[in-house]
Amino acid sequence: MRFILSTAIAFLAIPVSAQPDTIIVGALERTFTVRLPSVYDGSTPLPLVIAMHGGFGSGTQLESQSQLTVKAEQEGFIMVYPDGVPSLIGIRTWNAGGCCGYAMNNSIDDVGFIDALLDTLFDELAIDPLRVYATGMSNGGFMSYRLACELSERIAAIAPVAATMTIAACQPARPVPVISIHSYLDESVPYLGGVGNGVSNHYNSPQDSVLNAFAAHANCTVLNDTVQHDASMTVIRWHDCDCGAEVITYRTQDGGHSWHGGIGTGIGDPPSQTVSANDLMWDFFQQHTLDCLPTSVAAPALNEALPVVHPNPAQGLITISGARYAQLMVVDVSGREVLRSTPANETTATVDVGRLAPGTYTVRAFTVDGLVYAVRFVRE
Repeated sequence: MRFILSTAIAFLAIPVSAQPDTIIVGALERTFTVRLPSVYDGSTPLPLVIAMHGGFGSGTQLESQSQLTVKAEQEGFIMVYPDGVPSLIGIRTWNAGGCCGYAMNNSIDDVGFIDALLDTLFDELAIDPLRVYATGMSNGGFMSYRLACELSERIAAIAPVAATMTIAACQPARPVPVISIHSYLDESVPYLGGVGNGVSNHYNSPQDSVLNAFAAHANCTVLNDTVQHDASMTVIRWHDCDCGAEVITYRTQDGGHSWHGGIGTGIGDPPSQTVSANDLMWDFFQQHTLDCLPTSVAAPALNEALPVVHPNPAQGLITISGARYAQLMVVDVSGREVLRSTPANETTATVDVGRLAPGTYTVRAFTVDGLVYAVRFVRE
């Protein structure tokens, strides 16, 4: 296989041309490109980062957009850029569950592809099996969530960029650390959830719902810890979790549906200049490995619908669904309680927010099982 040393790439800050390698998975020829840092000696196991492109993209396109190969050379880890399966007209997508395109519509086994790819790379290269990480842009970020759900015994942590979870239900075998990097200006995958302006026309789960679900699964005891909230960025952590796991989100006020700190594509949103996705995710990855025993206490299954606020934005009644709630609390951006409701033990509850001033609020939903979720909504 043609594994490429990335020394020249790092100094040029652009990817060199390389013919992708191939493996056969489920009778399909699947392609991928591997980049080795110059410190790779074939005997010392190095970390591996799997980077998955967005819809309409490719592995080489994401390599250029993200500049992750440059970061890999600087820090000494291996990169692999797998390709989604192409449609009849050559558009590559990933089957992330509820998105996207040809891969989803034809039930392509992309989890099986990544699993087989790891087997192949472990056979050929010196890789630390405890330090395998996944990231991706948009549809590729959706796919990183699916890997966290279905391949958590091999993926130590994930870093979705401009993405959310689109698989309906999720039960990782262990607590999975997550760093989510997003922009408030992303209209393709809105952080509040809903259908974006992208061509796939799929539903996007609210960021807070997904991250709260991963935190609940990891039994995090410190929830929605706002580290930073200013004109440039909001940073929220869920921590003190089983196995040293952590969930953290960075949401910038600039950029859009793009790779933070990356190279502009010319046709999409400009990348955020507030943070570097590469720097944030590598700092995060270095703190987490697979070297942890799962909790002996049964953790709740993840479900993208826990909770869902509808409509969002809202003007009057909102409906909160997805679990049996003991209490609902609405707080404003300062954390001040403005409404409280004690619904019956039903899976759907309503709250009248018509008297609230226009702005952004958070519903804190306390379930009868003792879990706490938080999801933002906008009062128009």
